[in-house]
Amino acid sequence: MNIKEIAITSNLRKKIQKAVKNTSIIFEDENGDIVVNVTAYTENTSHTGRFPLEEILGEDALDYDVEFWIFN
Repeated sequence: MNIKEIAITSNLRKKIQKAVKNTSIIFEDENGDIVVNVTAYTENTSHTGRFPLEEILGEDALDYDVEFWIFN
């Protein structure tokens, strides 16, 4: 499994949880980390034309070549 861990503040955590609510894209694991399925996220953004994580974090923070982003 190919992942990228990204450290975030509690304010960014709240913004991410508000911006992406689809449980097939995002979920919270037992440690409290936010896990995003990159493939599902990019498919969703191509359909909606919205890029909420890029708006919150900036494109430079995200690596699209991994399977999951883990925000902790």
